[in-house]
Amino acid sequence: MEKMSEAEIAAALPQVPEWSELNGAIQRTFQFKDFVEAMKFVNEVAAQAEREQHHPDILIRWNKVTLTLSTHDSGGITSKDFELAKRVDGMVGGAPAKGKRGKN
Repeated sequence: MEKMSEAEIAAALPQVPEWSELNGAIQRTFQFKDFVEAMKFVNEVAAQAEREQHHPDILIRWNKVTLTLSTHDSGGITSKDFELAKRVDGMVGGAPAKGKRGKN
């Protein structure tokens, strides 16, 4: 998979509006009502990542989960990262709404 150019990344980011570019990766933090809900989400992400053989860096802080995506084999961001970001957004209903799982 080929690493995306800065222009390609800038063009792709609006498709995942809750995500941002940070140090050669894309990242988003999700907030849940409690630790148990956060862990359910992490397990869903893990299952999807394993199916795709594309594994995010995951940081868990009680009810907050930060996912960082980059394609290590390609040395940066690829379309594979944006594809997984879209699938993960779908797990929480896309753009977060107040009081819903996935709130930022």
